[in-house]
Amino acid sequence: MTKRILHSIFVVAISVFLASVLLFMGVLFDYFSDVQQSQLKMQTNLAAQGVSLEGSNYFNGLDPQNYRITWINDDGTVLYDSKSNSSEMENHLEREEVKEALAQGTGESVRYSKTLLQRSLYCAQRLSDGTVIRLSVGQNAPLTLLLGMMQPLLIIFAVALVLSLVLASRLSKKIVQPLNELNLDDPLSNDGYDELSPLLRRISVQQRQIKQQSDALQQKQKEFEAVTTDMTEGIVLLNSQRIILSINPAAQRLFDTDASCVGKLLLSVNRKAELQELLMKADNGTHVEKVIELRGRKYQMDASPILSDGQVSGMVLLLLDVTEKEKAEQLRREFTANVSHELKTPLHTISGCAELLSNGLVKQEDVGKFSAQIYTDAQRMIHLVEDILKLSHLDEGAEDMKREETDLYALAKETVGSLMPVAEAAHVKLTLDGEVAALYGIPQLLQGILYNLCDNAIKYNRPGGSVAVSVKNEGQAVRLTVADTGIGIPPEHQERIFERFYRVDKSHSKAIGGTGLGLSIVKHAARLHNAAIALQSEPDKGTCFTITFPTNYHGME
Repeated sequence: MTKRILHSIFVVAISVFLASVLLFMGVLFDYFSDVQQSQLKMQTNLAAQGVSLEGSNYFNGLDPQNYRITWINDDGTVLYDSKSNSSEMENHLEREEVKEALAQGTGESVRYSKTLLQRSLYCAQRLSDGTVIRLSVGQNAPLTLLLGMMQPLLIIFAVALVLSLVLASRLSKKIVQPLNELNLDDPLSNDGYDELSPLLRRISVQQRQIKQQSDALQQKQKEFEAVTTDMTEGIVLLNSQRIILSINPAAQRLFDTDASCVGKLLLSVNRKAELQELLMKADNGTHVEKVIELRGRKYQMDASPILSDGQVSGMVLLLLDVTEKEKAEQLRREFTANVSHELKTPLHTISGCAELLSNGLVKQEDVGKFSAQIYTDAQRMIHLVEDILKLSHLDEGAEDMKREETDLYALAKETVGSLMPVAEAAHVKLTLDGEVAALYGIPQLLQGILYNLCDNAIKYNRPGGSVAVSVKNEGQAVRLTVADTGIGIPPEHQERIFERFYRVDKSHSKAIGGTGLGLSIVKHAARLHNAAIALQSEPDKGTCFTITFPTNYHGME
């Protein structure tokens, strides 16, 4: 600030000095111009009296020094000129000062020469015989006058420059000194400049607001600590660099640390791979949940990113003990599996009885009708239970299934071969086209995808129709296509066909023995392989399923 004030005062001082010099030179020039014009008029009058008395003899031996004398006839002819040969000079009748002298008795004019950088003053007077005496004198231009005085002006300018710097330096320090001595802790106690009063009042108001906000934040911090201290759930606050900002006692116990971990990286406190993976996903701005094991118990860890202007500025980590919940879920899954397993035995018995009935062990008139119905329903229930078990397994993530390098084309060839008799019985042409296509996945699930898609394509086809299976290797992906010429799927049903038990034509599905779970199994199996499913279908024209598997996806292992 001192430099700005110093610079401003210095610029003002120099500007005033330069303006004063220019004003002084202008006034001085005008003053001397008036004096010179008066002298020229007086000399013209004297010369006119001399010529009137002596005629041309007046010019003999005359030395006009700085003046130029010209004697002009009433027709404009130059009779005498002190500087030039009068016979060679042009007619002066149209000169302004001559015209005025002939008309009014006296005349004056001023003419400027750009070449000589000076102007000439002219004064003319008419004599009694009608001739005109004119005197002229040269006058330097203001610029020439300024150049002539340059040396003393430069000396004065140097002195003024030094004085301006000294005075400006002292004055700027004197102006800034009260500002440097302001007491910002108590702004209203300052006796500085009156102009600073609005600023000091505003600072005082802002300080009160900051203090109130600080007190409110401290109160909220105390309340937050009071609430989180008694929580059985662990809670950790992180910044964008994953540095711990706050951690409650429950989380300290779970991570086997204490309050001294605040300010440290969370991964320096706990290096579990699951925790690192969770934080990496939450860094993308999405809420992430994962169950991990800590101190011999199961905890659901929820990572919620804190967004500011679209960027992740922090993260809240919540740890919930779900050990009992996991046990209950495990018991429920085991119960469901056991019940389904127990149901399969009587269902197979029903199937066997139906075969006996169909072999003629009951009344002949009822054999065909009932035995076929019992057998069909029994088989459908068996398939239903099997599909439910598959879906239940997929819902759990199929973590017990081993992933390995698999040739999808070889699986497709095997599946097509197993379904070839079914296709021939339905009078549907089943073909396979493609090449070796390796990907990392679960062979059982991949074969389930192939089987369900091909089985549906045959079931929902028409006699004389076709099913084309294609497996293509596209570098970073493997594309599976199953296209048929069957009944197709109306547009209003296409978004829902992957829902469990959803059927487009319930009567047709029942007639062919469909459970309504095949495409749900396909969807879940594809999701476990991070595959994308695309559907194209038109009623009465056919359906085409396209599944694209990334070859570099290795699941969550």
